[in-house]
Amino acid sequence: MTLVVGLGNIGKSYENTRHNVGFMLIDLFLQENSATLISNPQFKGELYKINSSLLLLKPNTFMNASGLSVRAVRDFYKCERMIVIHDDIDLNLGALKFKKGGSSGGHNGLKSIDELCGNEYERIRIGVGKGQNVVSHVLGAFKNEEKELLIKVLNHAKKSLLKLLQSDITQIASNYTLKA
Repeated sequence: MTLVVGLGNIGKSYENTRHNVGFMLIDLFLQENSATLISNPQFKGELYKINSSLLLLKPNTFMNASGLSVRAVRDFYKCERMIVIHDDIDLNLGALKFKKGGSSGGHNGLKSIDELCGNEYERIRIGVGKGQNVVSHVLGAFKNEEKELLIKVLNHAKKSLLKLLQSDITQIASNYTLKA
Protein backbone atom coordinates (compact mmCIF):
# COMPACT_ATOMS: atom_id res chain seq x y z
CA MET A 1 0.00 0.00 0.00
CA THR A 2 1.26 3.48 -0.92
CA LEU A 3 0.28 6.54 1.11
CA VAL A 4 0.47 9.94 -0.60
CA VAL A 5 0.19 12.83 1.85
CA GLY A 6 -0.51 16.40 0.79
CA LEU A 7 0.41 18.87 3.52
CA GLY A 8 -1.64 21.95 4.29
CA ASN A 9 -3.82 23.67 6.85
CA ILE A 10 -7.57 23.23 7.11
CA GLY A 11 -10.08 26.07 6.87
CA LYS A 12 -11.15 28.70 4.36
CA SER A 13 -8.56 31.23 5.53
CA TYR A 14 -5.71 28.88 4.51
CA GLU A 15 -7.25 27.51 1.32
CA ASN A 16 -5.17 29.40 -1.24
CA THR A 17 -1.99 29.90 0.76
CA ARG A 18 1.51 28.80 -0.17
CA HIS A 19 1.55 26.33 2.74
CA ASN A 20 -1.39 24.49 1.12
CA VAL A 21 0.20 23.41 -2.16
CA GLY A 22 0.17 19.81 -0.89
CA PHE A 23 -3.61 19.97 -0.45
CA MET A 24 -3.91 21.65 -3.87
CA LEU A 25 -2.04 18.83 -5.60
CA ILE A 26 -4.15 16.15 -3.87
CA ASP A 27 -7.32 17.99 -4.95
CA LEU A 28 -6.07 18.22 -8.53
CA PHE A 29 -5.21 14.50 -8.53
CA LEU A 30 -8.66 13.63 -7.18
CA GLN A 31 -10.37 15.58 -9.98
CA GLU A 32 -9.09 13.03 -12.49
CA ASN A 33 -9.19 9.85 -10.43
CA SER A 34 -12.19 8.08 -9.00
CA ALA A 35 -11.77 7.81 -5.23
CA THR A 36 -13.65 6.62 -2.18
CA LEU A 37 -13.65 8.83 0.91
CA ILE A 38 -12.83 6.80 4.01
CA SER A 39 -14.48 8.23 7.12
CA ASN A 40 -12.67 7.31 10.31
CA PRO A 41 -12.05 9.93 13.02
CA GLN A 42 -8.89 8.17 14.19
CA PHE A 43 -7.19 9.19 10.93
CA LYS A 44 -7.56 12.91 11.72
CA GLY A 45 -7.84 13.84 8.07
CA GLU A 46 -9.50 13.40 4.71
CA LEU A 47 -8.47 9.97 3.46
CA TYR A 48 -9.24 8.75 -0.06
CA LYS A 49 -8.69 5.32 -1.53
CA ILE A 50 -8.03 5.25 -5.27
CA ASN A 51 -7.60 1.51 -5.74
CA SER A 52 -6.50 -1.42 -3.62
CA SER A 53 -2.98 -0.04 -3.26
CA LEU A 54 -3.20 3.79 -3.18
CA LEU A 55 -4.30 6.12 -0.38
CA LEU A 56 -4.35 9.94 -0.52
CA LEU A 57 -4.35 11.89 2.75
CA LYS A 58 -4.97 15.53 3.63
CA PRO A 59 -4.31 15.79 7.40
CA ASN A 60 -6.83 17.88 9.36
CA THR A 61 -4.44 18.40 12.27
CA PHE A 62 -2.97 21.66 11.01
CA MET A 63 0.56 21.66 9.64
CA ASN A 64 2.50 21.43 12.91
CA ALA A 65 0.80 18.16 13.93
CA SER A 66 0.60 16.46 10.52
CA GLY A 67 2.52 13.47 11.82
CA LEU A 68 -0.41 12.43 14.05
CA SER A 69 -2.64 11.89 11.04
CA VAL A 70 0.10 10.36 8.88
CA ARG A 71 1.14 7.85 11.54
CA ALA A 72 -2.47 6.80 12.23
CA VAL A 73 -3.10 6.03 8.55
CA ARG A 74 0.33 4.52 7.86
CA ASP A 75 0.12 2.18 10.85
CA PHE A 76 -3.50 1.15 10.25
CA TYR A 77 -2.94 0.29 6.58
CA LYS A 78 0.66 -0.93 7.04
CA CYS A 79 1.83 1.29 4.19
CA GLU A 80 5.19 0.24 2.75
CA ARG A 81 5.69 3.43 0.76
CA MET A 82 5.00 7.04 1.67
CA ILE A 83 5.18 10.14 -0.52
CA VAL A 84 4.77 13.58 1.07
CA ILE A 85 3.90 16.66 -1.00
CA HIS A 86 4.88 19.98 0.58
CA ASP A 87 5.78 23.60 0.02
CA ASP A 88 9.46 24.54 0.02
CA ILE A 89 10.62 28.11 0.64
CA ASP A 90 14.15 27.26 -0.50
CA LEU A 91 12.85 26.76 -4.04
CA ASN A 92 11.52 29.57 -6.22
CA LEU A 93 7.87 29.51 -7.24
CA GLY A 94 7.66 27.31 -10.31
CA ALA A 95 10.38 24.91 -9.16
CA LEU A 96 9.67 21.27 -8.43
CA LYS A 97 12.11 18.80 -6.90
CA PHE A 98 12.06 15.24 -5.65
CA LYS A 99 13.93 13.75 -2.75
CA LYS A 100 14.02 10.74 -0.49
CA GLY A 101 14.86 11.17 3.18
CA GLY A 102 16.83 14.00 4.67
CA SER A 103 16.06 16.75 7.12
CA SER A 104 12.88 18.75 7.50
CA GLY A 105 14.66 21.93 6.43
CA GLY A 106 12.73 23.77 9.14
CA HIS A 107 9.33 22.77 7.72
CA ASN A 108 7.06 22.12 10.71
CA GLY A 109 4.83 19.61 8.91
CA LEU A 110 7.87 17.54 7.97
CA LYS A 111 9.28 17.85 11.50
CA SER A 112 6.06 16.37 12.88
CA ILE A 113 6.12 13.49 10.39
CA ASP A 114 9.83 12.86 11.01
CA GLU A 115 9.28 12.68 14.78
CA LEU A 116 6.42 10.19 14.51
CA CYS A 117 7.25 8.21 11.37
CA GLY A 118 10.96 8.69 10.63
CA ASN A 119 12.32 10.60 7.65
CA GLU A 120 12.87 7.91 5.01
CA TYR A 121 9.93 8.83 2.81
CA GLU A 122 9.79 10.30 -0.66
CA ARG A 123 9.08 14.00 -1.09
CA ILE A 124 7.61 16.16 -3.80
CA ARG A 125 8.91 19.64 -3.03
CA ILE A 126 6.94 22.49 -4.61
CA GLY A 127 8.74 25.82 -4.59
CA VAL A 128 6.89 28.79 -3.11
CA GLY A 129 9.83 31.19 -2.75
CA LYS A 130 10.95 33.03 0.32
CA GLY A 131 9.46 36.26 1.61
CA GLN A 132 10.71 38.81 4.14
CA ASN A 133 8.81 37.09 6.94
CA VAL A 134 8.66 33.31 6.50
CA VAL A 135 5.45 32.75 8.48
CA SER A 136 3.44 35.48 6.78
CA HIS A 137 4.85 34.40 3.40
CA VAL A 138 3.85 30.72 3.65
CA LEU A 139 0.50 31.58 5.23
CA GLY A 140 -0.13 34.24 2.60
CA ALA A 141 -2.22 33.75 -0.52
CA PHE A 142 -0.63 33.55 -3.93
CA LYS A 143 -0.62 36.88 -5.74
CA ASN A 144 -2.63 37.15 -8.96
CA GLU A 145 0.57 37.32 -11.03
CA GLU A 146 1.79 34.06 -9.42
CA LYS A 147 -1.33 31.99 -10.09
CA GLU A 148 -0.52 31.12 -13.72
CA LEU A 149 2.87 29.73 -12.70
CA LEU A 150 1.28 27.89 -9.76
CA ILE A 151 -1.20 26.16 -12.08
CA LYS A 152 1.64 25.16 -14.41
CA VAL A 153 3.77 23.65 -11.62
CA LEU A 154 0.79 21.84 -10.05
CA ASN A 155 -0.14 20.25 -13.39
CA HIS A 156 3.47 19.18 -13.90
CA ALA A 157 3.57 17.83 -10.33
CA LYS A 158 0.38 15.83 -10.96
CA LYS A 159 1.95 14.16 -14.01
CA SER A 160 5.12 13.58 -12.01
CA LEU A 161 3.17 11.96 -9.18
CA LEU A 162 1.53 9.56 -11.64
CA LYS A 163 4.97 8.59 -12.97
CA LEU A 164 6.41 8.35 -9.46
CA LEU A 165 3.69 5.90 -8.45
CA GLN A 166 4.85 3.64 -11.30
CA SER A 167 8.61 3.93 -10.81
CA ASP A 168 11.16 5.13 -8.30
CA ILE A 169 12.23 8.56 -7.18
CA THR A 170 15.67 8.50 -8.83
CA GLN A 171 14.11 8.18 -12.30
CA ILE A 172 11.56 10.90 -11.57
CA ALA A 173 14.10 13.26 -10.01
CA SER A 174 16.22 13.31 -13.15
CA ASN A 175 13.33 13.58 -15.62
CA TYR A 176 10.61 15.67 -13.92
CA THR A 177 12.44 18.30 -11.87
CA LEU A 178 11.50 21.88 -12.80
CA LYS A 179 13.79 24.86 -12.28
CA ALA A 180 12.36 28.33 -11.85
